[in-house]
Amino acid sequence: MTVSHGLSKTATALAQREARKLVDELNGVTAAVIATIDGFSVASAVTGGLDPARVAAMTSSIVAISGVVSEEARLGRQKSVIVQTESGFAVFCSVYRRDVELVINVIAGESAVLALVSYRAAQLARTLADTSPFHA
Repeated sequence: MTVSHGLSKTATALAQREARKLVDELNGVTAAVIATIDGFSVASAVTGGLDPARVAAMTSSIVAISGVVSEEARLGRQKSVIVQTESGFAVFCSVYRRDVELVINVIAGESAVLALVSYRAAQLARTLADTSPFHA
């Protein structure tokens, strides 16, 4: 049985658990949002009052734009985008699955280590991509 976003209950539970784990384990990470490619929140762990639905919608737009850039530049399929700001950064990763395409947004403050957050976001993308879409 699947829920409205197309992921099985097992995959949704895994996404929720891994989002929470990422926020809890990485210093400076304030949000991890997993969404469908069209911007609907699937799972999230958020601190500081961020709205997961708004973050999901923005994530979808940023990943879509980066995908067009990758395609136009003939660089291959888009994997990730990093937006650095004065007080932190956001890491966006694409998750290519057979049943539904997902996007991940990890938001972190300046105390976070970019390389570590980027690595863990990519690791999460691989974990979600490898989850069988046929588990109920």
